[in-house]
Amino acid sequence: MYKFAANIVKIFLGINGSRAKVYGLENVPKDGGYVIACTHNGYVDILNLGLSIYPREIHFMAKKQLFDVKGLGWLIEKLNAFPVDRDNPGPSVIKIPRQLLKEGKIVGVFPSGTRSAESTDLKQGAITIAQLSKAQIVPAAYVGPRNIGEVLKRQKGYLIYGKPFAVEGGKEGREEATHVLETELQRLIQELESKK
Repeated sequence: MYKFAANIVKIFLGINGSRAKVYGLENVPKDGGYVIACTHNGYVDILNLGLSIYPREIHFMAKKQLFDVKGLGWLIEKLNAFPVDRDNPGPSVIKIPRQLLKEGKIVGVFPSGTRSAESTDLKQGAITIAQLSKAQIVPAAYVGPRNIGEVLKRQKGYLIYGKPFAVEGGKEGREEATHVLETELQRLIQELESKK
């Protein structure tokens, strides 16, 4: 299903000129499991992120409510998404991504690029997953169309990967890595803006 969807999306975004121009692919590990922490402003960024490293597949962390939508829940599950209850996070928040990383798979987390309370929680979630899994974090930023309407207007998309980094042990390690991730996401957004 993932392969089929990737080919359809590739054609659709290509026809409309909205397939993201990708920078920094040399920073993406060629094998093994790692966490991608990417800025998020719609759902087209998810599509472009998935295409950027295909044929490797990304397992996306998605809010639980999306799985309650009839039809959508089934679809995104087939496309490697797994649910997270942000209001009442349980053991699965860590358990599922840890298992995926252990199997050498890629986990995608979408903390916002802004400094809101929710985005800080999500960044810390990505950091905690990486720390407990002893996996690297690859920061990424996207600028471009956010929805199908903007794709149909032929808006250009841009995606950039930063250098991967590891999370040191303990609370101090998590706090330092959260700061590094926040700073790097802001830097990557600025770099993309300058390339547009």
